[in-house]
Amino acid sequence: MTIALLLSLAALALVDSTSFGTLGIPIYLLLALKDRPVLRMMVYLGTIAVFYFGVGVGLMLGLRGVFDQFGELLAGRTGYWVSAIVGVAMFVASFWFDSKRRKPKPPREPKVGGSPLSMVGLGITAALIEVATMLPYLAAVGMLTNAGVGPMTWLPVLAGYVVVMILPALLLLVVRALAWTWLKPKLERLHAWILRNKTEAIGWALGIVGFLLARDGIVNLFFK
Repeated sequence: MTIALLLSLAALALVDSTSFGTLGIPIYLLLALKDRPVLRMMVYLGTIAVFYFGVGVGLMLGLRGVFDQFGELLAGRTGYWVSAIVGVAMFVASFWFDSKRRKPKPPREPKVGGSPLSMVGLGITAALIEVATMLPYLAAVGMLTNAGVGPMTWLPVLAGYVVVMILPALLLLVVRALAWTWLKPKLERLHAWILRNKTEAIGWALGIVGFLLARDGIVNLFFK
């Protein structure tokens, strides 16, 4: 486990922290919830974190089995070539998600339930919707798998990843408790901006993930 790999994983986690499920919905909940907002937000974020962690563990175990079965097929230089090619392709594809070229559909606001259990349901729903677009997380799992580290290493790394992923929303909770009057109008503007630029954000995620994948593959192929 190198410092460069850890920094790449931290960068991917920060990209994941800006998704609609990890930032957009929490901002909306902070603005909409009136009764026990901190408890409900913690339940929601905990559900997201547990879901992502469980998916990561499943993918690591599954990918590890694939790697063991096919041996060198995706390991070593072949794996780095795949990483480089896929990364470049993703980076180029990111330019297609341009707000000037696409007309996004009017966004739908999530419905806020009345109990912590409803926050669990909302968290699972949001996570399931984002499974198909959790590109940073999938890239992180791929990097960990390609690094060949054991469970004693990748389990705490995955746990750290999901903590970093929900950290901005947790910080907003702290600021809400300390300075809600100052924070509320800024959250309203940020929430509106997220809704307007949701499609463009996918392009940024593709570009960043593609760059990190390409960098990882190219560095290992030509500079090591």
